[in-house]
Amino acid sequence: MSSSSQKVAFLVATEGIEQVELTEPWKAVEQAGHTPVLVATEPGRVQAFNHLDKADTFEVDVTVAEAEVGDYAALVLPGGVANPDALRTDADAVSFVRTFVESGKPVAAICHAPWTLAEAGVLQGRHLTSWPSLQTDLRNAGATWSDEELVVDDNLITSRNPDDLPVFSKALVDALNG
Repeated sequence: MSSSSQKVAFLVATEGIEQVELTEPWKAVEQAGHTPVLVATEPGRVQAFNHLDKADTFEVDVTVAEAEVGDYAALVLPGGVANPDALRTDADAVSFVRTFVESGKPVAAICHAPWTLAEAGVLQGRHLTSWPSLQTDLRNAGATWSDEELVVDDNLITSRNPDDLPVFSKALVDALNG
């Protein structure tokens, strides 16, 4: 992909997003000259959290039902426990994630976000990492799981938790600029 400005979809549910897992990769995408776009299951505002405490709200740019994979160069899936759990019950979100992974474009998922990848049925034969409590679910979905700060498997970029955000964000930007 060229290093010219590209749009990057950040897909979230309406609440339960781990704020730093949204804002840190968002800043990295902006600093690299790209355009982050907040895609959510419903229009309006979404509620982010700092672990279990309510944090800031963010304005939704487009709903996932209206979003087109072809409009974006990459997809970011922030974590938080409730966020990916809600996404995996939304048919439009699951379809968007499945189509994105199948497109070969970069898909970056951190912490609990790989739950949505499992629901999308795209993990057979893939290698990834996540928050440790997801490892059984991800293995059951056909993935190889390892406890590493960053795992890049073709177009899948995964990290475990907010401590991994520097390497996660760098891998995302490298994939965009690659």
